[in-house]
Parts: sequence; structure tokens; C-alpha cells
Amino acid sequence: MMNQQQQLRKQVEQQARRMKQAEQDRPTLIGQTIYIGTLGLMFVLPVVGGAYLGRWFDAMASGYSIRWTISLILLGVFIGMFNVYYIIKE
Repeated sequence: MMNQQQQLRKQVEQQARRMKQAEQDRPTLIGQTIYIGTLGLMFVLPVVGGAYLGRWFDAMASGYSIRWTISLILLGVFIGMFNVYYIIKE
């Protein structure tokens, strides 16, 4: 009888410790917001950088061209997706 009570007590104490640890490890709203914002920046910055760099290359070419702009925007999208994938994977 005493042994069963001790086992029950240990189990309850262990579950209480797990619940406290889970409460401490829970991400906060600000932490989640920062994480989502970081993901957004990691995706958007290569796209915008590609657009500006492509526009600059197109301006240097003679005549009207958007070849570099479109190409570098698409490259920026792929790089942004790659960045987000690796951040989420970690």
C-alpha cells in the first residue's frame, strides 16, 4: 500500500514538473511575431534586391528590356523560398 502511494506521488510530481516546463517553453506572442517577421524579411529581401539589380542592368542596356528584371525577380523568389525553408527546418 505504501509503495503504491509513493509511486503515485512520484508520477504526480513528474507530471507537475513536465507541465511547468511546458509552460516555460511555450513561445510568447512577441516571439512568434518576431519569428514570422524574420521569415517575411528572409523571403522579401532577395526578391526586392533582384528587382532593383535587374532594373539597373536593364537601364544599362540599349533599348527597352525587362529581361534582367524578370530573371532576377524569379531568382530572388527561389532564393527567398530556400531561405525560409532552411529557417523553418532549423
